[in-house]
Amino acid sequence: MKKREIGKSGIYVSELGLGCMSFPDNLNEVKNIVNAAIHAGINFFDTADLYAGGRNESIVGEALKDRRDEIILATKVGNRMVPGEEGWRWDASKEYIKEAVKESLQRLGTDYIDLYQLHGGTMEDNVTGTIEAFEDLKKEGVIRQYGISSIRPNVIERFLTNSSAVSVMMQYSLLDRRPEEWFPKIREAGASVITRGTLAKGLLTDEGISRAEKMDGFVEYGAKDLKRTVGVLHETTNAVHAHAIAFNLKEDVVASALIGASSKDQLLDSIVAYEKSVDQSKLASMAQLTESHRYKQHRG
Repeated sequence: MKKREIGKSGIYVSELGLGCMSFPDNLNEVKNIVNAAIHAGINFFDTADLYAGGRNESIVGEALKDRRDEIILATKVGNRMVPGEEGWRWDASKEYIKEAVKESLQRLGTDYIDLYQLHGGTMEDNVTGTIEAFEDLKKEGVIRQYGISSIRPNVIERFLTNSSAVSVMMQYSLLDRRPEEWFPKIREAGASVITRGTLAKGLLTDEGISRAEKMDGFVEYGAKDLKRTVGVLHETTNAVHAHAIAFNLKEDVVASALIGASSKDQLLDSIVAYEKSVDQSKLASMAQLTESHRYKQHRG
């Protein structure tokens, strides 16, 4: 599997990355998924302290503990869980980030994180303090690099402008092309995009038509337009899954396209799709069948 550099970080990740959020709560099953991923050449694993209340980090750490030197490990911070409270509260303070990383390291069973990401962001954040926290952790060797996971244009722009962040994680796919507007800005900043939602909740897999039938809409698509668009994409090719992955990776600003997997078989479907040769000219024609929406909020 090919690798790409995240920004100018010196960190090279597989073109397919594995988003760990949908892992089952069973260590043996997770080990099967992880081992199959590494065998296929995937070296990039992404989790977050929020997932399953920290349990996801723990199970990822356990599954990867004997293979730490083979992989690039990413996690996220900012959604603070308070004992005795339901849900979480947003906290991007310097103090919290520097405490939260210790807990993530413990759960992951490692002494460093390759890519530490702010898991959201608001314009009310003290961005100076947030960035100082990440820079301090870099100097201490606790993290190698940092980035942001956000879809808010004004938050992303402020964070990139004032920091040495190397990545922006954004929901991006043939059916959600809103981030395209910001690719030049991210490229200009010397950073890379990491795509999540690469398969658009399974709409860009072989199950896409049946999934679209059960959905009321997706992003800016209403239910009717979604069914029509997904149907047309499936009429265009019998390998929508492969084209969906290739579509994201045709952008040089994209370092890795994350795919989720709750089973080994699900993972293998995406690996087979990634390895399938696709007609690049067809990607352009498929893009013409979808809408290039824009973010309407958080602009300035």
